[in-house]
Amino acid sequence: MIKKLTFLTILFFTINSIAQKNNISPYSFFGIGESNETQSVSEANMGGIGGSLNSPYMLYFTNPASYASLRLTTYAFAGNNKYLIIDDGNESQGSSSFNLSYLALGFPVGKKAGVVFGAQPSTKVGYSILNTLDDTETNLFSGNGGTNRVFLGYGYQLPFNINLGIEGSYEFGNIQRRILNRRANVYLASMYETISNISGFSLKAGIQNDIKVNDKLNVKTGITLHIENDLKTRGSRRLYSLLNVIDPNLIIERDVVLNESFNSEINSPLKTIISAGIGTNRWFTGFEYSFQNPILFKNEVLQSPNVEFTASSRMSLGGFYTPRIESLTNYFQRITYRAGFYSKQLGLKINNTEIKDFGMSFGLTLPSKRKFSNINLGIDIGQRGEKRNNLIKENYINFRLNLSFTDKWFKKRKLN
Repeated sequence: MIKKLTFLTILFFTINSIAQKNNISPYSFFGIGESNETQSVSEANMGGIGGSLNSPYMLYFTNPASYASLRLTTYAFAGNNKYLIIDDGNESQGSSSFNLSYLALGFPVGKKAGVVFGAQPSTKVGYSILNTLDDTETNLFSGNGGTNRVFLGYGYQLPFNINLGIEGSYEFGNIQRRILNRRANVYLASMYETISNISGFSLKAGIQNDIKVNDKLNVKTGITLHIENDLKTRGSRRLYSLLNVIDPNLIIERDVVLNESFNSEINSPLKTIISAGIGTNRWFTGFEYSFQNPILFKNEVLQSPNVEFTASSRMSLGGFYTPRIESLTNYFQRITYRAGFYSKQLGLKINNTEIKDFGMSFGLTLPSKRKFSNINLGIDIGQRGEKRNNLIKENYINFRLNLSFTDKWFKKRKLN
């Protein structure tokens, strides 16, 4: 088992590092890239709600307090494929990218606690933008890489249906950015290149409460706090000339003008997530709101002109419905149907315009022949940005797949 988990972890980071290079989004140009929500596919399929939910056999990542409810060992593996249509007001083009979402293992500890550990991408960078200044000069902006995180969480169940949880994670990664300037009929071009190595620790804590209204109906609440933390950035920047050839991937260096190292910090303020909902074991509807003050970059290398990092927020509404979970004859009545809506302020202002993201999500939880194991399928349809003030509008469709397997460890032997 340990060998299998080690192999899957290595495979996760190997494939994910390759997949990040294929991610095409102009908005990943800013900061340390496009942020990845720490959510399971089940949570994402409900618009992102999940801070108040828990399960004895499913993983919910928003609130580590949910880990206290685990009663079965659960393996979870997920990936997503995103299709983008990018429109700058003059023309539009499509692109797609595949990314692994997470690899995680959770198991109960006694009757009142649970542990979950795993790995998932934290941010993604992948863009290629050609800026034509006039008929004789162009700038090609390109970037790839991102950061990943490995995490370990623990949840404990207190009296009165109160769960507490804490989760620590280590984030690390590499981001490479380039600006290639070319002029027609000029022998040499110029390249400005930065390579950033990012690492640091983070901590989050959570609490959940489950209040019984009657024999069937429950009110669920949850609060998650991402504690303020700093990421260390060590890197280098170079400015050099190169032969002005047609192929942008062919780099033949000539003279190095600038070659220096730099150190900086990225401060991520306290992030708060508030969740609440009402339901039974067959249906649930909930609301979630998160907010965070602006992220602070303490070095101009990772900043851009006409760009301001502002407070970010997210509002989500969603839920699920299972027609008849105990049905033995009708498979479709055992399927869990999920849907939701979300609206985000990304914490990014470009040319004095706030960048927003909103969309709808839908999903299915398909039970398998193995008890409690399941397959989660989901789709997001949304829009980010807009075409005014020299910005870009993205229309996207995001497909998600999660495989979840359950087992029971530490079985007591029965003697006859």
